Order: sequence, then C-alpha cells, then structure tokens
Amino acid sequence: MIKKSFFNAIGAFSYICAVVLFINTLQNPNVPDGNTILIPIFMLSLFVLSAAMMGYFFVLGPIELVIEGRRQEAVKYFFTTIGFFVCSAIIAFIFFRIGY
Repeated sequence: MIKKSFFNAIGAFSYICAVVLFINTLQNPNVPDGNTILIPIFMLSLFVLSAAMMGYFFVLGPIELVIEGRRQEAVKYFFTTIGFFVCSAIIAFIFFRIGY
C-alpha cells in the first residue's frame, strides 16, 4: 500500500508539472489581450480535469478500502499519499529555489 501511495503522489505531482509545462508552451502573442471565449472554456475544462485526476490519485483507493470495510487502512493510505505528495512538492521547491 505504501508503494501505491508513493506512485499516486508522484502521479499527481507529475500531472501538475505537465499541466504547467503545457500552459507555458501556450504563450502565444497573437491572442488579443485574452478577450476570447476560448480561454475561460479552456481553464474551466482544465479545472474539471484536474479535480477528476486528483480525485483518482488521492481518493479512489481509500474509498475502495472503506467499502471493503478496512477503514483504518483507508485513512493510513490517504495520509500516506498526502505525505508523499507534500514531500515531492517540498523537494521540487528546494530544487527550483537553489536553481536546478
């Protein structure tokens, strides 16, 4: 279970990094002052997709365990995933802060 928590946290962090990299590549100077209907549509769609992905990474496993009647394992699994995610975010912050 700890291994799966680790991979879920890394998956969530990787998804966030991929979204940020994708958005950074979309910087197009030909977009007129952001006054287009496509930007809000894209951002809302991205928000919904992100909520679904984070739900999958953080909530699906614990919910399955609760349904199976293993509540304590579900709580441990959830907080282990959160812990690994926080660690990966802190490590990324340190690397970017020192200039890698």
